[in-house]
Amino acid sequence: MALSRTRSAAVFGIDAHFIDVEVDMYPGPARDLIMVGMPDLAVRESRERIKSALLNSGFGYPNKSVTINLAPANLKKEGAGFDLPMALGILGAMGVVKTPDDHLFIGELSLDGALRPVRGALSIAVAAQKHGLTNVIVPADNGAEAAIVGGVRVFAMQHLAEVVSFLRERERYQPLPRTLGAETANGCDTGALDFADVRGQTTAKRALEVAAAGSHNVLMIGPPGSGKTMLAKRFAAILPPLTFEEAIETTQVHSVAGVLPKGTGILSTRPFRAPHHTVSDAGLLGGGAGVPRPGEVSLAHHGVLFLDELPEFARNVLELLRQPLEERCVSLARAAMTLTFPASFLMIAAMNPCPCGFYGDPTRECRCTGAIIQRYLGKLSGPLLDRIDLHIEVPSVPYQELRGKDGGMSSVHMRERVCTARELQQNRGYYNAHIPARELRKLCELDAAGERTLEMAVRRMGLSARAHDRILKVARTIADLDGVPGVSAKHLAEAVQYRSLDRNYWQ
Repeated sequence: MALSRTRSAAVFGIDAHFIDVEVDMYPGPARDLIMVGMPDLAVRESRERIKSALLNSGFGYPNKSVTINLAPANLKKEGAGFDLPMALGILGAMGVVKTPDDHLFIGELSLDGALRPVRGALSIAVAAQKHGLTNVIVPADNGAEAAIVGGVRVFAMQHLAEVVSFLRERERYQPLPRTLGAETANGCDTGALDFADVRGQTTAKRALEVAAAGSHNVLMIGPPGSGKTMLAKRFAAILPPLTFEEAIETTQVHSVAGVLPKGTGILSTRPFRAPHHTVSDAGLLGGGAGVPRPGEVSLAHHGVLFLDELPEFARNVLELLRQPLEERCVSLARAAMTLTFPASFLMIAAMNPCPCGFYGDPTRECRCTGAIIQRYLGKLSGPLLDRIDLHIEVPSVPYQELRGKDGGMSSVHMRERVCTARELQQNRGYYNAHIPARELRKLCELDAAGERTLEMAVRRMGLSARAHDRILKVARTIADLDGVPGVSAKHLAEAVQYRSLDRNYWQ
């Protein structure tokens, strides 16, 4: 009897769990390779890939009975990442190689023995570093992302035969140098999309600057062609650079989802996700058959989620946004497990004021009746709107502004002001949009004039307690942009104007 063990890993959520691949080979009539340990269909299909890869790589295939156990048995294994460790386990049972316990192997095999990339290589390298596994062997296309992690030696391999050669003569191979990507997250390419390209919309630009400075969610409402999408696409350019920790988390999510561009190490720019309004609940929040995958809200982690034509989204899909907007994470409960994905994103939403788009427009006539408009706006629930800090109007641009030569403040200048305001907030421990209730009154203490301004707004507009708190948080951000320690009536008055839709549309 011959028995061997190879270390591998599987990703659940964005965290990796170690899997021991045990191979037992014993005399007897040759039969199909048997797999146990809750393998899914993709894992069970690997028996044919492994046989062909071993034969085409020149190692042959044993004329014996083979049983492979994927431990622990209570975790469901899915994906093709176990191809390489299972093939090495068979070679170990044949006496061809020996796999040390401090080596971890992942990779999908093609029929000729070449290694194909797998999802979650970065998460697996992070887990190896945390648990003291010093050597990680990955497919060549996963090398750049796995090499981000310090404290582990990452070896990128092209072929099964190369892995066997590495195990026989390790001194001939050097680990990949640690890669940090494009200068480790320098933010966004501010030269590509500039706010100066957008003519007019001074109020909307100011509101987006406030949103970026305090990490506030924004809803823009205006007729078609007023510039809502142009403004949203330029928003990421005024956000601060990603920190290294934020870049690692963002890259992990994209790696697990399988959308990390080929050969990419670390993501150096904040993600901008713009799902179509036909997206399903699983597509937006995550899920799917088998082990749940991250959705659009998680792919926008530390970046921007842009929802254009907001009322066109299915209402049940929009209501699912409540948890990630409030808690900045998504918990997906399944019968076998509960997984949590990070979802700390900044949401920019855009919509027309009515189905035809011209309600309230002074130059175009609206064809919608009052009942049609109310039904259209009724797709957005009050609790969802309460979780959006800034509600702003984006009217049509007058001809004189449209033809003007001055586009206003550039993205670079706006970004500098945003970074300065966020530094003040980081010293307090959290961004203004995330100020806990116990700290809100202390950080947003008001004088008599401020109290009168806020009381008048709450009474006249019928605001909820949540909307009251969000006005205070936005006013705190405006004060930070002005560089002053206290919140005055002037800051509150501007913050109240960013809830104008509570007065004009929803009532």
